[in-house]
Amino acid sequence: MKTFTLKSELKSYLNGIRKDKIVSFIPTMGSLHEGHFSLLQKAKESSDIVICSIFVNPTQFNNSSDLEKYPRTTEIDITRLTEKKCTILYLPEASDLYQENEQAKQFYFDGLDNFMEGERREGHFNGVATIVEKLFNIINPEKAFFGEKDLQQLQIIKYITQKLQFPIEIIGVATKREESGLAMSSRNKLLSEKNLQKATLIYQTLQFIEENSRNFTLLELKKFAIERFNNQIDLNLEYLEIVSLDKLQPISEFRNKNENAACIAASISSVRLIDNIIF
Repeated sequence: MKTFTLKSELKSYLNGIRKDKIVSFIPTMGSLHEGHFSLLQKAKESSDIVICSIFVNPTQFNNSSDLEKYPRTTEIDITRLTEKKCTILYLPEASDLYQENEQAKQFYFDGLDNFMEGERREGHFNGVATIVEKLFNIINPEKAFFGEKDLQQLQIIKYITQKLQFPIEIIGVATKREESGLAMSSRNKLLSEKNLQKATLIYQTLQFIEENSRNFTLLELKKFAIERFNNQIDLNLEYLEIVSLDKLQPISEFRNKNENAACIAASISSVRLIDNIIF
C-alpha cells in the first residue's frame, strides 16, 4: 500500500497509473472497524485500484469537544489497511485540504437535510459535502463506497454527486453489525461493555418496526417504539423517525417494500449513536 499526505503527489501518482483502470474510493475518518473493511472488500470486487482516505473533517463537527474526542487510531488503521491490501491511502493534514480559516461551502440539498441529523446538527452536511467535493476533485474515482448506517449522508452524497455532475457511481453498502445487532461504529470504542449491551435496544427497536409494519398504523408503531426508550433510563432517544427512503421526509403511511426507512439517534454516556433499517 502506498501512502500519500499531499494531494499534489497523490494526483501525480494517479495520473501515471490509472489508464484504463477502475478507481474506487472510500473516504473515512479513521478508527477503522469491520464496517469500513466491508466497504473495502466490496470495492476490491469491482475495481483495479482502491483508495482510502483517513481525515477527521473539522467542518462537519458543530461541537468542538465532539471533534476533539473523536477516536483516532491511525497507526493501527494503516496496519489493517495494509493487511487488507488497500492500494493507496491518502492521509492528509487539514492544511492540504483547507486554506486557513476556510469555512464549509453552502449547499442546497433539496430538503434531504431538513430532518433527523440535518435538523439537529446545524451545518453538518455542508461540512460533509464540502470535504467530499474536495476529495472527489482530487481522486476522480469511477466509484465511491459509503455505508448505509449513515443513510442521510449517503442520500445527500448521491444528490450532490448528481448536481455537481461528477461521473462517479455512489454505492451504498449494508450496515455491518456486531453479533448483538449493534451497528459497528468508531464511537462504540468509547462505550463500556455494559453500555454496549444497553445500546442494542436501538437495533432491536428498528427490527420491531420492520416486523410490525403491516400489523399497526405507522403512528401506532412509532408510539410503541418510543415507549421502549422511555421505559429505560440510560439510553436517551434523540429522535425516532420513519421516513421515505427517496426524500427522507417523515411519512404518515407506509409505502411499498424497501421505500421506507426507520432512523434512530440515541446517546448513552454522552456517546451518540445512529442507526436505521430500510424496509
